[in-house]
Amino acid sequence: MQHKVETCELCNCPGGEVVWESALCRVVTVEEADYPGFCRVILQRHVREMSDLHPAERGQLMNVVCAVETAVRHLCQPDKINLASLGNLTPHLHWHVIPRWCDDRHFPNPIWGSVQRIVAPKRKPVDGREIGEQIISALRHVQRSGTS
Repeated sequence: MQHKVETCELCNCPGGEVVWESALCRVVTVEEADYPGFCRVILQRHVREMSDLHPAERGQLMNVVCAVETAVRHLCQPDKINLASLGNLTPHLHWHVIPRWCDDRHFPNPIWGSVQRIVAPKRKPVDGREIGEQIISALRHVQRSGTS
């Protein structure tokens, strides 16, 4: 097991509003007005790469990422979901779950890429409690189907 790293941002703060958590990971919402429903799935302990996890933990973490994707799709009705695990600036294992629309500011580029349009449609904010409830529902479905 790896330990907390004093200089790691995700070891030292939640990384957003926590909407769901377990011993393995937490899900936080990210405040991005152009991308309501943007979430991060953050490992609770300091690990740099997916391959550093035990295979069972990798499976559990990906079940959570998929549950978050399901919740965001249900609540936001985006045209696409982007999943990303970069960690170049914050080398603490975490996944971005980003709802995308064909008319958002960056589409078809990644949200960290060049802006494609100055103004994009305003989208309804998503309540973190709703995301948390949808995540729990999606995780229960995974457990009932026996794929956890």
